[in-house]
Amino acid sequence: MDELKKILWRQFGAVIDMLESSILVCPESFWNKKDFWYSVYHTIFWLDYYSSVDIANFSPPKPFSLSELDPKGILPERIYLKEELLEYLEHSRKKVFFLIEGLNEETSKERFITKKKNYNRIEMILYNMRHVQHHVGQLNLLLRQNVDTAGKWVSQTDKEH
Repeated sequence: MDELKKILWRQFGAVIDMLESSILVCPESFWNKKDFWYSVYHTIFWLDYYSSVDIANFSPPKPFSLSELDPKGILPERIYLKEELLEYLEHSRKKVFFLIEGLNEETSKERFITKKKNYNRIEMILYNMRHVQHHVGQLNLLLRQNVDTAGKWVSQTDKEH
């Protein structure tokens, strides 16, 4: 289990590093485009949510709300600042690290259950990682097409959390 935890963190941490890189290279002149800032927010919100052990009591840190859970697709009340989302990303990075660090024979079998999902914890970690990587690809495409830059590729994280 220890080797699996190391692998999961190095790869999931790399995906988070790539998301951070995409945020950091985005110029202020492009940040306020809905397709960009909202995709960043969406990605971090679900990263946080999918890393939760107790989703019934999930609440994102302030100033963020549960608007992402609304089936009507309600947008946040305002555009979130890059700095706010970088702080939220750091919050979520730590949450993922400790979720992975807490894996053992028992916790790996715990279920993440919603109306559309019923996964054990390891499968949910992989699902979450795939979701983040999907949006990192979209963000980098938007950046490349509109401002001729993109976040960097990260093979594995070198961060502890």
